[in-house]
Amino acid sequence: MDLIAQIQARLAVLEPESIDVQDDSAAHAGHAGAASGGGHYELTVVAAVFAGQTALARHRRIYNLLADLIPSRIHALQIRALSPDEF
Repeated sequence: MDLIAQIQARLAVLEPESIDVQDDSAAHAGHAGAASGGGHYELTVVAAVFAGQTALARHRRIYNLLADLIPSRIHALQIRALSPDEF
């Protein structure tokens, strides 16, 4: 299973309305993190579970689900976590 599919599978526990993962690694070629094999990703997740949560709480929840992939497979992760009303 490729990394994007792994990310999507792990975030499925949030019962998201949508998940979009973009691999931006090519734009960071030569970067120190890229040298170790870790990629750069942009993530947008829309889930009802985020309603009423602070941005920090949302990010922590996502980082907890992906913790063992950071920093070995994911060097940088830009997160946009929204409730359906915010999307």
